[in-house]
Amino acid sequence: MRAWWVEKPGPIVSGPLRLGERPDPSPGPGEVLLSVRACGVCRTDLHLAEGDLRPRAARRIPGHEVVAEVVGLGAGSSRFRLGERVGAAWLARTCGSCRFCARGSENLCLAPSFNGWDADGGYAELMTVHEDYAYRIPEAFTDEHAAPMLCAGIIGYRALRSSGLPPGGKLGIYGFGGSAHLTAQMAIYEGASVYVMTRSAAAQRLALELGAKFAGPAEAVPPELLDAAILFAPAGRLVPIALRALDRGGTLAVAGIHLSDIPVLDYQKDLFQERRLRSVTANTRADGRELLALAEQIPLRPTTTPYPWTKADQALLDLSLDRFTGAAVLLRPA
Repeated sequence: MRAWWVEKPGPIVSGPLRLGERPDPSPGPGEVLLSVRACGVCRTDLHLAEGDLRPRAARRIPGHEVVAEVVGLGAGSSRFRLGERVGAAWLARTCGSCRFCARGSENLCLAPSFNGWDADGGYAELMTVHEDYAYRIPEAFTDEHAAPMLCAGIIGYRALRSSGLPPGGKLGIYGFGGSAHLTAQMAIYEGASVYVMTRSAAAQRLALELGAKFAGPAEAVPPELLDAAILFAPAGRLVPIALRALDRGGTLAVAGIHLSDIPVLDYQKDLFQERRLRSVTANTRADGRELLALAEQIPLRPTTTPYPWTKADQALLDLSLDRFTGAAVLLRPA
């Protein structure tokens, strides 16, 4: 098969990705073999390529927002049929036996693995996933529009729930890329007022088009105190800014897997009056199922920029330079 892999992590302008041939994978017990049709381009892929996340193996194939066709079944695999359209997301496997898995918090599993980090992902013609960690894709969505939901949508959904936003509350969103623009739609659908702070003028315009009450620069002070906020931008300097925009008892949820250093916090200004700061770590499979059901109900309208599958390196470069709004998606020819 043909695939992109991380040859040597480094700045994306240095060309850390390589396109070449790799042996076709074979599905193991309980796994399915997938022919990739679309793969979303996530900022985590950029972190992997640039070395902010160290690849767990040499020549790792990125990609974890995968829409694909089942083309092979491993021993004992029976959940999906050949030819069925399925999705593969960030969470590839959990141990199922640690104290966190036992209590239903498999996102905190002590021995997890992740597609595109521990296991080869969707920047390839073929990949394998365990059938228990794959999703059925609602027919309402095209491959291109479904792909971003499998990480951007799922993480945004978990971040929204983690923020503790009350019914009809005021939600601040910092950064407005692939995940944030889906999360805003979920919050507005559920009755929230949304205030967006982001550096991109195009992203500010998109936020207003989607129904945000306010959109301004990343450091802007929203016109009202917020009941909750979510930080999607990987910029630790925004943490105290977002905390100070919260009303008493508000929560700031940090949704990224990587974050630059957070400045020293002032207890009185940033945290007192029961303001809370929490991280969002991975997701559970229940998050994925609930997100896809909600996406169909709304329905979500992903803003996507398609790229030919052979232009994965260009898509990551454009992501790093904020050259598109919403989410980029790699598409393979039918």
